[in-house]
Amino acid sequence: MEEDDAWRSWLDSAIAHLIGSKVLRSMRTVSVASGASSATSSGNAGGFSDNRGAWEDQAVQLQVSPETFQRWIDDEPSTGTQKRSMRSKLFCFSGESCGEKERMRSLIQFSGNDYLGLSMHPAVRSAASKAAIEFGMGPRGSALICGYTIHHRRLESAIASLKNTEECLLCPTGFAANMAVMTAISMNIPGFSSQNKIAIFSDELNHASIIDGVRVAQKQNNSEVYVYSHNNMRELESKLSSCKLERKVVVTDSLFSMDGDFAPLDKLVQLRDKYNFVLVIDDAHGTLVCGENGGGVAEAYGVEEKIDVYVGTLSKAFGCQGGFIATRYDIILSQPFLKHFLCSRKWKLLMQSRGRSFVFSTSLTLPVVAAAHAALVVASEEKWRRQALWSRVKQFAHLTGLDIQSPIVSVVIGSEKDALLASKDVLKAGFHVLPIRPPVVPPNSSRLRITLCASHTEAHVQALYECLAPWLSRSKTIGLEPLSKL
Repeated sequence: MEEDDAWRSWLDSAIAHLIGSKVLRSMRTVSVASGASSATSSGNAGGFSDNRGAWEDQAVQLQVSPETFQRWIDDEPSTGTQKRSMRSKLFCFSGESCGEKERMRSLIQFSGNDYLGLSMHPAVRSAASKAAIEFGMGPRGSALICGYTIHHRRLESAIASLKNTEECLLCPTGFAANMAVMTAISMNIPGFSSQNKIAIFSDELNHASIIDGVRVAQKQNNSEVYVYSHNNMRELESKLSSCKLERKVVVTDSLFSMDGDFAPLDKLVQLRDKYNFVLVIDDAHGTLVCGENGGGVAEAYGVEEKIDVYVGTLSKAFGCQGGFIATRYDIILSQPFLKHFLCSRKWKLLMQSRGRSFVFSTSLTLPVVAAAHAALVVASEEKWRRQALWSRVKQFAHLTGLDIQSPIVSVVIGSEKDALLASKDVLKAGFHVLPIRPPVVPPNSSRLRITLCASHTEAHVQALYECLAPWLSRSKTIGLEPLSKL
């Protein structure tokens, strides 16, 4: 009883602390726009098109009940009493009556990462449904035990071809992929006691999965960790030049998820050649989005052959779920003991053996694997999608006058209070754009994070701009530091 009271007291204190720090967050239940019939009604469920399909709006449309919408506007925390009627397609709160579907409020989504609109593509949906009917979910075990099938291998080979690498390893999520890389790369090897310790250099704005992976690596073998200012190559070189350890790793996002700017990969590979480090990039937001063939940010920079390890995800431009690690053909370094060890197939063997987040996770379901492979094929065949995406980026940049580099747009508002007000204005106008607040971003830099995708129309972007115009004007005059310096 005393232990129960102690935990109850601790939990109450923890929630009170989150409330006092203004970091208690709630999830809001939304409904995806239904369109099962449109996936097959055209008779082209497994085919390709040269332009926008009739089903495309589904990829950018969400629906919420009036009750949920009002709670959103009022910024009321979730009570945890939400429930779903087994006979209803709607989600209801305790004590509420679920009405007909017409009561649902539609919102155009400008907050997801489905950059090419592939999550709703008929070919992707058809591949998932066919795999589910034929194979169910597939073997439910880790890939090393029973969860690795010819379908998983086919997807790995296709991703390796896309990234122009020799090998690829599927992971349950992008987060798990980053964790697997960092835990495997920092393992202690008997007989290499003098070389076990490594130096890891990480951009200060890297994704949380990289940060957590680096922390595990640091604890695992007492690695030295150096965090350099965002995209500051001069500072990075200074840290590299003063580091005495032979084994060095530089890890960075290629396209940063919050500010939407790119890592200077051209300069990073120059430093790689000079200091002989392993270069790991998280290309989660760049894969299928950047480069002539969708190979990612490294393809766009023309430095594919200089990237040693790619980490990526299937949950963004693929429109599916999962992660991957892709490794180059050979890694040529000056240290003799590394020359014969660091080739891509041996990297894969290492990561699938010592990457704990891979080893101890159930493999991806077959419907997801089939859908991701179909998405890759669609992206290759329907190149206009990538072009449409970048057309929306150019349109929004022209309308707003902002220096927009990618489909990720941060409109810095300033105070948390104003960011919430701006988000409410946008929600009332019919657009799903949520505020990003401390501690995710520094104080007085709260913002609206907007993501553009190929399924958005010119009219969607124009309407969003008109709604945002008053806040855009304000954001240009509040005197904040440039995003790259935050």
